[in-house]
Amino acid sequence: MTQFSKRLTALPTYPMAEIPALKRRLVQQGVDVIDVGAGDADFAPPEVAVEALAHAIRDPAMSRYAFQLGLPAFREAAAGYMKRRFGVRCDPFTELHPLIGSKEGIAHLAMALLDPGDVAIVPEPGYAVYEGGTVLAGAEPYRYALTPRTGFLLELDEIPSEVLRRAKLVYLNYPNNPTAAIAPREYLERTVEFCRQHGIVIAYDNPYCEITFDEHVAPSIFEIRGARDIAVEFHSLSKTFCMTGWRLAWAVGRPELIAALARVKNYVDTGAFLAVQAAGAAVLPQAEALARGYVARFRERRDAMLPVLRAQGFEPETPEATMYVWVPLPEGVASAAFARRALTDVGVVTLAGSGFGGGGEGFFRIALTVGTPRLVEAAERLGKVLAAV
Repeated sequence: MTQFSKRLTALPTYPMAEIPALKRRLVQQGVDVIDVGAGDADFAPPEVAVEALAHAIRDPAMSRYAFQLGLPAFREAAAGYMKRRFGVRCDPFTELHPLIGSKEGIAHLAMALLDPGDVAIVPEPGYAVYEGGTVLAGAEPYRYALTPRTGFLLELDEIPSEVLRRAKLVYLNYPNNPTAAIAPREYLERTVEFCRQHGIVIAYDNPYCEITFDEHVAPSIFEIRGARDIAVEFHSLSKTFCMTGWRLAWAVGRPELIAALARVKNYVDTGAFLAVQAAGAAVLPQAEALARGYVARFRERRDAMLPVLRAQGFEPETPEATMYVWVPLPEGVASAAFARRALTDVGVVTLAGSGFGGGGEGFFRIALTVGTPRLVEAAERLGKVLAAV
């Protein structure tokens, strides 16, 4: 019998692994399924991206290997966005690197930084790649539960000193998936200072920085003094511009950290498709304007769904950012059981909080990724499940 690696067997079950098969079976049975599970909005990507891709794909040079250099125009557009949006200057060739989606970059950074015996501090609930990348790097994840007690903030001074001595990396994600929490500047300032004192690199996952509501403006970690020394920030075109399947993102950090990430990537990929990078280069100069249109639609969906959820007996906070609603369950109701009943009993796909790690127990996530009438119907159906538990 084949013996698999200890790293493979140490990987937790991916939170969405079973859902496509269950959903497919229900659809085949004629069930009207409303899928508010994956963070993959139903909006079309920007027309400028489609046009740029269509033009670039006709150029034979765009079908060649991208390698790690990629398309200089994309690097320059990403650096221009960082400067215009956050006031952050970065060299597009030494302090910025294209990624095939931020997911792979986050995982590969762990491989560049961590050895067996090292610790990465992982928020839970959180994106599964934080723990997965740590495990695949042979290091040890230390799970910190994000709860309402701290406003869903990861408080490093609460972590045991024996863990901090071995910690080399911490994953931060604000605006946060799945809780939709935002990070006050004061929190970021003291967290950066803490990491500087303890020699911990911050992997700052920032894909929702443009999806904010009610006058909140999400910062870059590099707006915080001292962050340049110890942070790598990840940005993506996936969520804001509805380009999830295009797989295009970038990382920013000081040259030594970016070079380490690029060195790992040299051995595992040959770069994002150049034509897609050309599309990204066309989108980023008008990123803020394009984002406003999408955000207005997400806000409309949020504001339509929340009153219906509350009328059904749920008590969600109003999210100030992201495309998610993080919904608490009554005490004693297991999130996985609730999510399974939501799917099998009323045909609504949600994500159980426990699927994001044990710290997410007691909640489930709704993604604002279908039209307003379907979101309202989903909320009403979920109310029937709540009434039956």
